[in-house]
Amino acid sequence: MYIVTGGAGLIGSAFVWRLNREGITDIMVVDHLGCSDKWKNLRALKFSDYLEKDVFLERLLNHSLNCGRIEAIIHLGACSSTTERDATYLVSNNFEYSKKLCNFAIEHHTRFMYASSCATYGDGSQGYEDDENALENLRPLNMYGYSKHMFDLWLKKYGRLSRVTGLKFSNIYGTNELHKGEMRSVVCRAYEQISTEKKMRLFKSYRPEYKDGEQQRDFLYVKDAVDMMIYLLNNSKGMGIYNIGSGRAETWNALANAAFDALDLQPDIEYIDMPESLRDRYQYYTKAEMTKLRSLGYNKEPMSLHEAVSDYIRNYRVSDKFLGDE
Repeated sequence: MYIVTGGAGLIGSAFVWRLNREGITDIMVVDHLGCSDKWKNLRALKFSDYLEKDVFLERLLNHSLNCGRIEAIIHLGACSSTTERDATYLVSNNFEYSKKLCNFAIEHHTRFMYASSCATYGDGSQGYEDDENALENLRPLNMYGYSKHMFDLWLKKYGRLSRVTGLKFSNIYGTNELHKGEMRSVVCRAYEQISTEKKMRLFKSYRPEYKDGEQQRDFLYVKDAVDMMIYLLNNSKGMGIYNIGSGRAETWNALANAAFDALDLQPDIEYIDMPESLRDRYQYYTKAEMTKLRSLGYNKEPMSLHEAVSDYIRNYRVSDKFLGDE
């Protein structure tokens, strides 16, 4: 059995979908559904069982899970809000929970793969290379990023990085993200704004070296992200921390133009003030260095931004489909 925590979320449900495409259905989905519409992401997927995250952890640690042989634990569950200010909650949810799962996996010789984040790189002054030797030099800009960084550092301190696989996800977008509320991707927001207002709003730049809309990010379509994950999961040498990104730095304007094109409309972009609370924690440039993953033999090129945005909007958002509905 494969256990996927956060299995109803954007990346988690896409990973279950990808396992299904490999013919794998013996999967336990773990999440916290609450009152959101996250449950809709599961409707078209095939899995053996579902447990709420607290029930799962209790049963796992008490050895009462009764799920047979565990092939791998893919730990994607976390609070992913970059604006969350409750540091105690983030430490409990993103750090302490991860430690308990990791300890169990190592004790039982089970493959453990977990979500880190490109948010750990901070302002980028230390680069975006997935070099474990340089972890201590990173300074995340928000508490979410730091909670992920804490776990990376803990693994390194106790010699566990060589026994697990960490995934530093870039800006992931794609279907099955509607439940994320304010944390929906800009691609998702672009569709919503353009389809209703025929225009799109982007934040102004507050740094002179970047014109409005020319801030750059490494955007990665969720279908490409889960392809990379499957490759690492199936590679016995894929231990340590790996960037999961496109390896390209592209502008918000390029993303907006791709969204307008997907809807067959002429671009109309409005630049708005960025909230002051975000200005000192905003990443103006990200670009994941992908040499490490490539060195393992992964040679598939991610979809272009234009192709991926088109697939997402035309094949999912316009028709209100989820992964698995194809």
